Amino acid sequence: MRGRPNIRNKYLLVGDIVLILISILGSYALRFELGPLFFQYLPSAIWIVITSLVIKPLVYYLFGMYRRMWMYASVQELKLIIISVTTASVIVSSIVISLLSFGIFEGLPRSVLVIDWILSLVFVGGIRFSLRIIGDSIAVGAAQIKNGNQRRLLIVGAGDAGALVVREIQKNPQMNLLPVGFLDDDPAKQKQQIFGIPVVGTITDLPNFLEKLRIDEVIIAIPSAPGRVVRLVADICRLKKIPFRTMPGIYELLGGSVNVNRLREVDITDLLRRQPTYMNEEIIGSSISGKIVLITGAGGSIGKELCRQISRWGPSELIMVGHGENSIFESLLDLKESFPGLSIIPIIADMRDKNRLKQIFTKHQPHVVFHAAAHKHVPLMELNIEEAVTNNILGTTNLVDICIQQDVEKFVMISSDKAIRPKNVMGASKRISEMVVLNAARKYNKSYCVVRFGNVLGSRGSVVPLFKRQIAKGGPITITHPDMKRYFMTIPEAVYLVLQSAGMAIGGETFVLNMGDQIKIVDLVEDLIRLSGLEPGRDIEIVFTGSRPGEKLEEDLWDEGLTFHRTSHPDIYHLSNQDDLEIDEIEKIVSELVNMASKGNISEIVNIFDQTIPGAQIRKTPPADLNTIN
Repeated sequence: MRGRPNIRNKYLLVGDIVLILISILGSYALRFELGPLFFQYLPSAIWIVITSLVIKPLVYYLFGMYRRMWMYASVQELKLIIISVTTASVIVSSIVISLLSFGIFEGLPRSVLVIDWILSLVFVGGIRFSLRIIGDSIAVGAAQIKNGNQRRLLIVGAGDAGALVVREIQKNPQMNLLPVGFLDDDPAKQKQQIFGIPVVGTITDLPNFLEKLRIDEVIIAIPSAPGRVVRLVADICRLKKIPFRTMPGIYELLGGSVNVNRLREVDITDLLRRQPTYMNEEIIGSSISGKIVLITGAGGSIGKELCRQISRWGPSELIMVGHGENSIFESLLDLKESFPGLSIIPIIADMRDKNRLKQIFTKHQPHVVFHAAAHKHVPLMELNIEEAVTNNILGTTNLVDICIQQDVEKFVMISSDKAIRPKNVMGASKRISEMVVLNAARKYNKSYCVVRFGNVLGSRGSVVPLFKRQIAKGGPITITHPDMKRYFMTIPEAVYLVLQSAGMAIGGETFVLNMGDQIKIVDLVEDLIRLSGLEPGRDIEIVFTGSRPGEKLEEDLWDEGLTFHRTSHPDIYHLSNQDDLEIDEIEKIVSELVNMASKGNISEIVNIFDQTIPGAQIRKTPPADLNTIN
């Protein structure tokens, strides 16, 4: 780099040889103050010099002391100097003492060996770190010359990442940046300095210091910062019209731009705009521990998390049922690694094959069943209505029938907010499936229940992975409508509350999870872009494609007019007086739907949904764009 000294290591070797002479003679001078004894012991000094000139450069070479760029010397190089000099001094001392014992020369003050070691550390370290000091001085001098037109920089985060940012900026004046202060919430760092840059306040002081320090740009140098911190800084900077950047990687930051191929990793909980749900483990263990537990859809996002959390409670046997062999195999490997002592049985089966299900239940006799197997992709089900009927409705009916026959103690069905006043086939199929489970619970007095919740962040087929892929490609991100809202919850949150609902179930309940307020999809997308280290509109464009027929702008968790009751858990509600069909009616409806599906009679299926489900308005028009959210 121009402006930095590039001292060749051969010159360091010459310098080391000169300093070896000075160190040894200096040791004798310090010991005897150039008096008569200095000249009396001079023969021994000559032998030490000869030995040192041979041994020390050789040891330094073997330790790599002549293969370093010393203008970048750090603590690691300091350790290397100490080890190298100490090793060389020990070898020289051993050889010299051996020569003395053989009578090669007479008189050796042992203290000069210690003094020589100390002086060698000072000289060898000094000459090398002086190169670092000279290099930094040149860089800082060059930066000071350009102060007049540099952009004034405020750094949020006075940790290792923030210090690294300042250090690299000071070394690279061509970046035209001038760090003027840090903000950090750690009280121990207040009024301290890092590489000459003061910590001027906390993150909440950002608005004041933007004006006080005449800041031109803000860098968030906390790669692990929670979403609320990034969002706070971003909102303040936008309000003050100050550009800001996050720090996904030091190379993108120092280059002055952020490459979408190296984004800051976004924690899914950052997108919730609320605290994750309260976890209460007390009621879960009694319904799972020591039981044989069967999970359908065990290879999916929810099913896999169910397997993982249930395994913690020590079931006597875990049966993983799924239709996709690859996803089941991956889930199995994950569980075997985390729970090597647990008995896990992977089974490939289709919910529509009732004989296969009967074989599985007869052989393994499960006590508890979690039903997470379903087609859930809304646009795809609009294009494959028969599959939604046979997989979601017929599959659930088959499973419930087998559970009744085998006297399964507890059955929990995973449902969706799209089952309420459904406007799409997927939601309608889930509502009919709910009725099948709840009617069986009432008819046979069984502890079977439904747990209903909204969108799950980060699950397969959900919008967040889709949006991340669109961001990675540089955009645009496609959304159907600017006012579109949805409920969101993380996978671990949803599964934890499903398990707690299972522990509370007596029979025939519809549990609804508290998912906070609905989040505008536009807000979620903008958060995702900013938390990835980019800026909406500037780096990633958002495109609105227009609402599709039958698409809701907002979701519902229960029908209007229904009452709900609080349970022992603050984030779980129990719905009552649902307007479901009678037992005989639902059996007839399921039979008609399956029959129409086998004939491919799509229009009749849609008519049955609209006539049967309260508030249903099903549209059979296929979506215009499979990459937009529903």
